[in-house]
Amino acid sequence: MRALGIDPGLVHLGYGIVDKNGDKLEKVVYGCINQRAGENLSKRVKKIYDGIFELIQTYHPDIIAIEQIFLNKNIKSALLLGHARGAAMAAGMNAVGKIFEYTPLEVKQALVGYGRAEKQQVSFMVKKLLNLYEPIASEDASDALAVAICCLHSQTPVR
Repeated sequence: MRALGIDPGLVHLGYGIVDKNGDKLEKVVYGCINQRAGENLSKRVKKIYDGIFELIQTYHPDIIAIEQIFLNKNIKSALLLGHARGAAMAAGMNAVGKIFEYTPLEVKQALVGYGRAEKQQVSFMVKKLLNLYEPIASEDASDALAVAICCLHSQTPVR
C-alpha cells in the first residue's frame, strides 16, 4: 500500500510518500511545495492543488492523509492554512476519492507513543522507521512522512 502524507502550509507544504509491504516501510519521495509569502493567494492555492495533483499522477498513492489544523491563536493564520488544506484535499479527492485526517497528537502517538512528543523525536522515528541515513532537510517534509506512516499503521488495506 502506498500513502501520500501532507503537512499543510501556504508557504511550505510538506509531502511524503511511503510504501508499506507487510511490516516494511519504504520512503518513495518527500519534499516541499515552497512559495513566497507575499505571492497572490489564488496563485498559491493553485500551485498547491497542481503540485499535489502532479504527485498523485506520478506516484499513484492508494491513500492520502493530511494533518488537521490545530487551533491557533492567530485566526488569520488559521484561515490561510485552511486554504492550503482545502487545495490539497481537493486535489486528493479528485484523484483518490478519500482523505484521512489526523491531529498532530495522533501522528505523534502513532510514531513515538507519546502525543506530546517533540518534533525532533518524531523526525528521529521517521528516519528510523524508513531506514533513512541522510537528514531530512525540511521539518515540513518530515512531518508529512510522519502523517503517511501514521495513516499506513492506522488503515486497513484498500482493495
